[in-house]
Amino acid sequence: MPTAGARRQAHERRPHLWFARQLLLALSGQIPVHALLGHALPTAYDQLVELAPQAPLRPLTAPGRAAVPTLRECGLCRPRDGVIEAFARISSGDRLRALAFRLERGADTRWRCATLDIGPMPRPWVPAPHP
Repeated sequence: MPTAGARRQAHERRPHLWFARQLLLALSGQIPVHALLGHALPTAYDQLVELAPQAPLRPLTAPGRAAVPTLRECGLCRPRDGVIEAFARISSGDRLRALAFRLERGADTRWRCATLDIGPMPRPWVPAPHP
């Protein structure tokens, strides 16, 4: 098991992965949104507070099946020093969702989520009509 120091170093080297995992957990209802307080700038935190009750990345549930959302891929670009624009692909069963977010490094050298976009909300599962 990695030490707290080792986890912190990994977070600093690959902050987009840490944030993708935390956003996935918050937007799927697995952790409370306030767990990201201090890790998000006010605008992004307001977005999270608005999205979290809807749990847009919640586990897919239908009769007889449930799939926990999983981070499949996470990529980034660095448009300038101190900024990361990232994307994540999240799967839940056979459903694939996209998450985009921007990280900014503050004067204290900590990365914070500045904004996020999850795209349109999925339609709820509805059983197919019987012929």
